[in-house]
Amino acid sequence: MKRQTHPSRLTKALLETADDMRRVGVMDVATHEKITLHLGSKTDAAPDPITGDEIRSLREAAHLSQAVFARYLNLTVGYVSQLERGVKRPTGPALVLLNVIRRKGIDAIL
Repeated sequence: MKRQTHPSRLTKALLETADDMRRVGVMDVATHEKITLHLGSKTDAAPDPITGDEIRSLREAAHLSQAVFARYLNLTVGYVSQLERGVKRPTGPALVLLNVIRRKGIDAIL
């Protein structure tokens, strides 16, 4: 299966329509964000970076051990430890999941 690197014409048209609807006030911000998130907005930015202290705070706020937190994120305990100590920085899916947890809480991924 070939992975598409550029949005299709249909996706571009849908995003443009959503932008126009938001601009004229027909669509609210929350709905616009949902549409552009699911379609891959042309303004897609990298997920916000997150520090080791923030990761530890997220885990502790959820009352989870490093082992359980790692399991939920499909990571190793050693990697979670390295993230929390700031030895490594999360990237890819781990960073995206951590941002979801930061915004919506641990229940969003359970």
